[in-house]
Amino acid sequence: MTDPLDALRTGRDIAEPVNPDPRFAAALRERLRRALLTDTGGTMTTTENETTQDLRWGPSLTPYLIVADGRGALDWYVRVFDAKRRGEPYVMEDGSIGHAELAIGDAVLMLAEGTGDTPVAPPGEQLPSHSLHLQVSDVDATVRRAEAAGATIQRRPDDQGYGRVAALLDPYGHRWVLNQPPVHARMRHDGDVGYLTMVTPDAAMAREFYGAVLGWHFVPGRDENHWHIPGMQPMTGLSGDPDALPGARPFFRVSNMDTALAAVRAAGGQAGPAQRQDYGLLAECVDNQGVPFALMQLN
Repeated sequence: MTDPLDALRTGRDIAEPVNPDPRFAAALRERLRRALLTDTGGTMTTTENETTQDLRWGPSLTPYLIVADGRGALDWYVRVFDAKRRGEPYVMEDGSIGHAELAIGDAVLMLAEGTGDTPVAPPGEQLPSHSLHLQVSDVDATVRRAEAAGATIQRRPDDQGYGRVAALLDPYGHRWVLNQPPVHARMRHDGDVGYLTMVTPDAAMAREFYGAVLGWHFVPGRDENHWHIPGMQPMTGLSGDPDALPGARPFFRVSNMDTALAAVRAAGGQAGPAQRQDYGLLAECVDNQGVPFALMQLN
């Protein structure tokens, strides 16, 4: 009778060790590190070398590059893009880099040399099949560093409506598009002040005063008591209401109005119903000390 376990036999010496997949090994090592460093109520001192960075999970989508020289690529990205090393590289028995990670801003970049049985290889002579978009604070300085370090500059920095842009091919065959956002641009987050209204008893007197003191110009709003002040950051307006408490009333951005209103009520505040506006949803609220504010969910 045939032994059903024969199908599992490989002919390999059972005592011969087998190298795990480098990505699995790196993930397991990181998981063990997090488990060991998790606070369980006791007191523990940890000492880490200068290359070890925050090893929390990165974004949902992470680029994984295959390069011909892993150590050189790590050094290049650190020097040119100011990347930070995340832990130590996983080194294969033949000395090649099986897995390594870098932090660049709020993103994670993974790389390996593609040795062993993994069906990947570094770029060859053909044109790159991908581009990596990297947001930088100074695109001109980044391009100068990259060119000095051996990059091929495919597009010199130039100004576009969405920022100052350049493109380069690094020494390892990967194409990067660099973008320095405009000064006024930033990512939106829950809690950002999306609009600020200055509430005064008399809108006409306030316009005269702030126009003389600060040089503000005013654009009519929905009626004679509501005015917009163009060019302000955050966007600012003026409201005249003799019955309201004078002061500045912030309008906070939220991504989910229902969740935000429930949180206001749970924390002891008051939240009115959300009203549909041209720009999205607006809800008038009062905090647990009686201070009015508003929530806005943009379209």
